[in-house]
Amino acid sequence: MAISNIIHTQVYHSPCGDLLLGSLSDRLCLCDWTNRHNANVVLSRLRQYLHADLKEGNSAIIDMAISQLGEYFIGARSTFTTPILFAGTAFQQAVWSSLLTVPYGETVTYLQLAERLHCPQSVRAVANAVGANAVSIFVPCHRIIGTNGTLTGYAGGLPAKRFLLQLESPQSAMH
Repeated sequence: MAISNIIHTQVYHSPCGDLLLGSLSDRLCLCDWTNRHNANVVLSRLRQYLHADLKEGNSAIIDMAISQLGEYFIGARSTFTTPILFAGTAFQQAVWSSLLTVPYGETVTYLQLAERLHCPQSVRAVANAVGANAVSIFVPCHRIIGTNGTLTGYAGGLPAKRFLLQLESPQSAMH
């Protein structure tokens, strides 16, 4: 398949790790941790689904994402308005859309998320889709926890997940 699109990318240095931001046209398609162990899988999926290649550069959407991330990290923003473009299977996109319904400052378990999607017996598939999320923070996969309330795997690492949940907690000094 011929490459016909360019995903502009730029690194954003967050307080809990570096993120690779990417935009295609007028939507954010990438906000992923640069230390993710399987980053090449995510980037390959983006290339395949969006018929695109990556090129370092800036865009209005990346500028918007950087501005909103900055506000989020100082506790001045709890929701995002940056337009998002999902690149994945219909099931993955359903899971990612469901992640958008988990409110700031709250967590749900993988089982609860699977139940919301009307597939409680597919917890593992839901967890895999959560793990494949390419638009971290904007699509808040950090708000999904283990059934017993423990923090489970996170593309940015558990310290980043802990940081984000603490930032969003009602007891946070940043609010």
